[in-house]
Amino acid sequence: MPNPVEDFEITAASAEDIVTLGAWAHEEGWNPGLTDGGVFFPTDPGGFLIGRLGGAPVTSVSVVRYGPDHGFLGFYLTRPQLRGQGYGLRTWQAGTARLADRNIGLDGVPAQQDNYRRSGFRTCWSNARYEGTPPPDIAPPPGTSLVDARTVPFAQLAAYDRRFFPAPRDGFLAAWITAPGRTALAAVRDGELQGLGVVRDCRAASRIGPLYAASPQVAAALVSALAATLPEGTVAVDVPDVNPAAVRLAGELGLTPSFDTARMYTGPEPVIDRAGYYGITSLELG
Repeated sequence: MPNPVEDFEITAASAEDIVTLGAWAHEEGWNPGLTDGGVFFPTDPGGFLIGRLGGAPVTSVSVVRYGPDHGFLGFYLTRPQLRGQGYGLRTWQAGTARLADRNIGLDGVPAQQDNYRRSGFRTCWSNARYEGTPPPDIAPPPGTSLVDARTVPFAQLAAYDRRFFPAPRDGFLAAWITAPGRTALAAVRDGELQGLGVVRDCRAASRIGPLYAASPQVAAALVSALAATLPEGTVAVDVPDVNPAAVRLAGELGLTPSFDTARMYTGPEPVIDRAGYYGITSLELG
């Protein structure tokens, strides 16, 4: 009879495994994007780990490296029937070892936050997912236009994204705005970026992220225009409470909270443009 401990193996995930991780995340109610895996995997192909028991996948964690000193952890999952048996912990340990000596970020669900604190993470802010159908035809401020983000010089987009994320992630961003099943809009005034929003198809409400904006008016126009590209117009945004204006705007747009996470880091809280941060990009890669 196989020894369960000896028969458990942690390896780098394959591209096919990423599809499995998306299905597991959906079962947890995280509502991942339908084409997220095609963006996630090439960002750091060695950054997705799978634990297999008897050859069958049973645990996972993503530990994606950004730049020389940042990492982001996600997809920390164990199949329900095997929880509490140590397989998830072993996968966690393998994953965090891959990010040793980096400041690691994650978006933790409430049930796991105490465990993350015991592993050296501390809460820096909370995110609330707001869902609903925003009002149509909200105009941007005078002089500001909404354009296809893919028409904006990429170097300009990447520099703008860097204001809201603690490390360069050009490859991820380029794939994120061009992957199938999504629309990316930029707000532009006098040649300068005033906002960026991306909506992607999901199994439930289509999710907007990232959502950056110079003002609530710009953010509202982006949300309204992105929702208008969808058959149903129902969207979800993970709103960080470090920007009180973003929380107020979600309510003003008629969106209601449905899901909570906490952004946690092992090291110093990164310095970002909080006032322009209206929605996080994803729970899995930051």
